[in-house]
Amino acid sequence: MSRTMKTVAVCGAGAMGSGIAQVAAQAGASVVVYDTNHAALEAGGKRVADALASLVARKKLDAADAAAVASRIRWTDRLEDMSEVELTVEAIIEREDIKAELFAALEGIVADDAVIATNTSSLPISRLADGLRRPERFVGMHFFNPAPVMKLVEVVAGRRTSTDVSAAVVATASAWGKVAVPVADVAGFIVNRVARPFYAEAFLALEEKVASAELIDHLFRSSAGFRMGPLELTDLIGQDVNYSVARSIFDAYEGRTRFTPQRGQAALVDAGRLGRKTKGGVYCYAESAAPAEAPAPTKVADPSGLPIVREGRAAFARLLDGLHGRAPRGLVGVGDALVGFSNGRSAASEAASAGRDVALFDWFTADAGAALGFSASSDSASAAAVALANAVDRTVFRIEDRPGLIILRTIAMLVNAAADAALDDVADEGGIDAAMRFGANYPFGLFAWAQDFGRDRVAEVLANIATETDDAMYEPSVYLKVAAR
Repeated sequence: MSRTMKTVAVCGAGAMGSGIAQVAAQAGASVVVYDTNHAALEAGGKRVADALASLVARKKLDAADAAAVASRIRWTDRLEDMSEVELTVEAIIEREDIKAELFAALEGIVADDAVIATNTSSLPISRLADGLRRPERFVGMHFFNPAPVMKLVEVVAGRRTSTDVSAAVVATASAWGKVAVPVADVAGFIVNRVARPFYAEAFLALEEKVASAELIDHLFRSSAGFRMGPLELTDLIGQDVNYSVARSIFDAYEGRTRFTPQRGQAALVDAGRLGRKTKGGVYCYAESAAPAEAPAPTKVADPSGLPIVREGRAAFARLLDGLHGRAPRGLVGVGDALVGFSNGRSAASEAASAGRDVALFDWFTADAGAALGFSASSDSASAAAVALANAVDRTVFRIEDRPGLIILRTIAMLVNAAADAALDDVADEGGIDAAMRFGANYPFGLFAWAQDFGRDRVAEVLANIATETDDAMYEPSVYLKVAAR
C-alpha cells in the first residue's frame, strides 16, 4: 500500500495555494504555507477563514472542526520552515525560471525523501525536473480551481519520476477526497488537451452564424446537460487565458490535435474583451454577470395547417430509441417531410439523397425536459419538426443547417480528442473519463457517451462531417477506427 503524506508545505499563498492548503488541512494534514509577500499571506489566511466560515454557515462543518482545520495551517515567509515536511506543492506564478529557482532552494532544505510537486497546468514536468539533483522525487500535482471544490487532481509523472513517488501522490490526493488520475507528461495533460473542441466548435458555430451565442450556450445547458455553455465558460475563464492554452496546445502538437485556435476568440483578446474580468467578452457584463436569455423557441404561424403527427408520441419514441442506440437509425415520415437525427450530414444533403424535404434534430439527453435544436432543408420540413416536437411538448430551436449541427458535432470531436489522447497513452479510458467529469464538470465521460451512442456511429458522424466540410481535422481518430472495426 502506498504511503500517504501527513506533513505538507504549499509554496504560494494565492487563490490556488491557499485552496490546496485548505484541502490538505481539512483532511487532517499539518500544513505550512510559504510566500515572500506578506500581503499575500494575510489574504490567503483570510481566504481560508472565510471559506471555513461559509462551510460552518452551510452546516457542512461544525465550528470546532473549522477551528481545528485553521490551527493546522501555518503561514510563513521563511522557506526554512518547510524543512520537516514530506510533501511540498508549488503553486506560484507560471514562469519556468522563477519555479526553477524555488525548486533549487527547496532541494537544499527538505529531506532527501521528501516529494516536490508542482501545480503547473502547462509546463513539462520532465523539463522542470532537469535542473534538480533528485529528479526522481519530482512530480506534477495539478489541482483545478477552486481546489476545495473541484475533485480532480492530475498526477503527472516526468521521465525520471519514481513510480513510488507517483503512487504516494495518488494515495495522498485520494486521502484528501480527490479523484487522482495518473497522466503522462504531455502538453495540456488530459483536461486542457481534450477539452479544446468544446470551445473551438462554439466559436466556429458563432462565426458561421449557425446560432446566436445565447442559443449555443442554452442548448448545451438544456439539451446536453452541461452546467455552463462553452462561450459563457470562456468569459468566466478569461478569453486571454483560454486562447493562450489553445495556442500552446496547438503549437505543442504542431497542429495534430483536434483544435485550431479560433479567429473569433483571438479578435476578442485583441480588443481587450477578456470576459467577466473586463465586463465584456462574448457577452456584456456591464449590468449583470449572467448572459442574456436564449431566444424564443421556434414556432409555426398557423399550427392548424401543420401535418400533425398521428400517434406523435410513438413516432418520437422511435426516433429517441434510434438516437440512443436502441433501435435502427432512420427517418420518420411527418406529412410530406422526413424527420430524424443528425448522423453528421446536413439536412440539405439528406434531402438530396432522399428526394424529400428533411429536418434533423441535434443530439440531446433523454431527459424529458431537454430543449431540442434542429435544422431543416426547407420551411415545410421545419414545420414538420416543430409538429413532431409539439406532439411531445418539447421546446425547439431552429439553427442554420450544417454538418453535425452543434451539440453532436462538438461531442463527437471531444470523443475524437479523447481517443487521440488514449492512442498517445496520455491515460486510459477510465482516467480520461474521470478527468473530464471531475476536472471539467462534464455531465458524462466521453468514452461512456461513445459506448452508449455507438463507437462506430461516432466514427461515421465524424467521417460525414469531414467529407462535407472537406476538413481533415474531423477525420475519426485511428483509435476510433480500430474500435469501429
